[in-house]
Amino acid sequence: MQQLVRAGARAWLRPRGCRGLSALTEEAVQSAEKPEPLANAGEVAWSPQEGWRLGTLTLTPDFPIIPGPQAPVLRRCELPVPLHRRPVQAWVESLRGYEQERVGLTELHPDVFSTAPRLDILHQVAIWQKNFKRISYAKTKTRAEVRGGGRKPWQQKGSGRARHGSIRSPIWRGGGVAHGPRGPTSYYYMLPMKVRVQGLKVALTVKLAQDDLHIVDSLELPTTDPQYLTELARCRRWGDSVLFVDLEHEDMPQNVVAATSGLKTFNLIPAIGEQRASGQFTSCIFDSVMEWPWAVTALPNTTPSWPSPAWENDVFLKETL
Repeated sequence: MQQLVRAGARAWLRPRGCRGLSALTEEAVQSAEKPEPLANAGEVAWSPQEGWRLGTLTLTPDFPIIPGPQAPVLRRCELPVPLHRRPVQAWVESLRGYEQERVGLTELHPDVFSTAPRLDILHQVAIWQKNFKRISYAKTKTRAEVRGGGRKPWQQKGSGRARHGSIRSPIWRGGGVAHGPRGPTSYYYMLPMKVRVQGLKVALTVKLAQDDLHIVDSLELPTTDPQYLTELARCRRWGDSVLFVDLEHEDMPQNVVAATSGLKTFNLIPAIGEQRASGQFTSCIFDSVMEWPWAVTALPNTTPSWPSPAWENDVFLKETL
């Protein structure tokens, strides 16, 4: 209702010599019905073959040119970046001492490290991880596999007891099992790819929010002694189980490989396959996260250019999940 009142007020306040859009439309329709010849100097005409055309204009003292209004300048709408699209900042640490030494600051992609905490999806992925390789070897014997019970225990009639044909019937003690588990049973099933990717993003987001995700400049350790790694985890309060994630399995430092080989609660894996293990450990240690597809680095006072999400690549997804 307010829009109708405002439109009526604007039409009432319009000067008499001002033509609205409806008048221009009516003139265009009339000119289309009756094609006019080529326009005179400074006039506009329409023809079916050439459309709208401007006549040749000759500059003479008797024909002054009146400048028209300036064309509007189209500007791009520059709005501030919303909070959920801003890069997430995280400290870069070092493993060369017991004290927590911060060597720099990095920016992470918000689509991966600042997503909505969908705990229901995280629960689905956790259940899928448990059942992914689960195989049940439980097996029971039927009445045909139990030894004995070949003859009829007593005659069909005349004894006064219930009729039976074998002592290995499922209703007998020591008989076979009806509808029991039969041999190795696989609980394998596959979640949709989008659900698995969303679960990985939620796990990384929750780990970062709980200060259980640490980024280091390098996985190089000053010694190969496992006691140093255990004491390092105790001083920095990493928790009972720690997962080290490196970019390339072939380029993993030998010191950290030798230190974690004798520790059951310390695991070292490459970035590929991190989906199946990120949610099963207390802390996650990432190496060179600035080089990952979902990490972004930006100089001061500059706007980072976001790369395309890595999960859009089918090859990356198949290798990661």
